[in-house]
Amino acid sequence: MKNILFAALLIFIGTTLLAQETGADKVLFKLPNVTVTDMKGSKINTDKLFNDGKPMIISFWATWCKPCIKELTTIADVYEEWQEETGVKLYAVSIDDSRSSGQVKTLVNGKGWDYEVLLDMNSEFKRAMNVNAVPHTFVVNGKGEIVWQHTSFSEGAELDLINVVRKLNAAEPVSH
Repeated sequence: MKNILFAALLIFIGTTLLAQETGADKVLFKLPNVTVTDMKGSKINTDKLFNDGKPMIISFWATWCKPCIKELTTIADVYEEWQEETGVKLYAVSIDDSRSSGQVKTLVNGKGWDYEVLLDMNSEFKRAMNVNAVPHTFVVNGKGEIVWQHTSFSEGAELDLINVVRKLNAAEPVSH
């Protein structure tokens, strides 16, 4: 029992350390060039994800991941306000494989999520972004550079996320 508790503690600490509270001035890495599909089946190159020079949120999730669904549902409640305030755009990247990807559209429509939903059925984008566990959320600046990332979800984490977007938005002039 002690070993299980110790292992759980190590996992928690490791996950907590993955949250990188960098500022808008620190670039972790650029968006990789891999191909994913949108909900209509169109192919999209991930290094071409763009939001008119405004910040983007990329959230990796799965239909079987309860914390992922909780995170995206919590953000959905305030997403319209976030967009009005900062112009942020959220890409929800499903890592469901071909067996479970059919459930993505049903779940997204049932939840009423107003996000760009991308399917990463071969896990290429997930591997290129070094995602080992979901939910895993990234903030991308207007130049396609990842400036912040966080794994897991707990109540209130969405406030940290929008604060990073606000700081980023304030630090960068918006290009048109």
